[in-house]
Amino acid sequence: MTASSLPRVAANGASIPPIGLGTWQLQGDVLAASIQAAADAGYRHFDTAPRYENEAGVGAALRASGLARDEYFLTTKVWHTELTADAFRRSAERSVQVLGVGPVDLLLIHWPNPAVPLAETIGALCQARRDGLARHIGVSNFSASRLDHAVALADEPLVANQCEHHPRLDQSALIAACRRHGIALVGYAPIGSGNLLDDPALATLAARHGKTPAQVVLRWHVQQGTVAIPRSSNPGRVAQNIDIADFALDAADMAAVSALARPDGRIFSPAWVETWE
Repeated sequence: MTASSLPRVAANGASIPPIGLGTWQLQGDVLAASIQAAADAGYRHFDTAPRYENEAGVGAALRASGLARDEYFLTTKVWHTELTADAFRRSAERSVQVLGVGPVDLLLIHWPNPAVPLAETIGALCQARRDGLARHIGVSNFSASRLDHAVALADEPLVANQCEHHPRLDQSALIAACRRHGIALVGYAPIGSGNLLDDPALATLAARHGKTPAQVVLRWHVQQGTVAIPRSSNPGRVAQNIDIADFALDAADMAAVSALARPDGRIFSPAWVETWE
C-alpha cells in the first residue's frame, strides 16, 4: 500500500491529504530537498506561512518538484498582526504572488488577535475566498469557543482548524468541536517536536508493528480522522513519515498512545495567547 491509499479528510467541501509536510524553520537547499523528498514519497500536502519566511522557496520547490498544480494541496496563513481587513487582504495577495503557483488551497488565520474584532477578520477571510485567493479557508490555534464564534460569523465554509496536536496533548474536546462543524483538525507538532519518541510505550508498539515510534504516532493521527503535518529536514525521515499505509493500530494500541497525554503536554503557548479555553 502507498501513501495515496491513506484516506483523505473531507471537510466542508475540501478533501485534505492526511499527512502533509510542515516547513517551519526550513530554508534554502534544506527546504528544497525536503519538498522534493516529500513529493517523491507521495506527499500531496504542503504547509507554509509568511511568518516562516520561506514562501518563495516553497513555491520554487513545488514548481521544480514534478508535481502538477492540481496534484497537491497548499496551505498558507495570515499572521496575527495582519488581521484588520486591509492588512489581511495585503498579506493574502502577497502570499499568492510570492508562492507563484496560483491560488492557495487553504488560507488560515495563523493566530487569533483579540485586539481586532473577529468579525472583521472573518469577513476578510471570507472575502479572500470569494475573490479567488484561496480555494478554501480556515483558522489556526482557535479554541473550541472561538471556533464556534468564527463559524457563526463566517458566510463561507471554514474547513480547518490547525492546532498543536500530539499524544502528550489531549485535544479530544477540540476535535469534537471541529467535527460538530464539519471542520478538519490539522495537527502541527504531530510527533511532539520529537520529544515523546523515546517513550517506552511507543517503543513497544513500534517494535510490535515493525515501525518507528514516529510512524506509530502518525498512524494514530490518521486513524482518528485528523490531519498531521510533520516537519523534517532529513529526506529519509520525510519519506519514512508517510510510510504508514501498510499497518493499523487496534483499539488497545490507540488507547495506549492516547494515554500518553499529560496536563503539561502543550509545547507552544506564545505570550499573545490569552486563553486556550
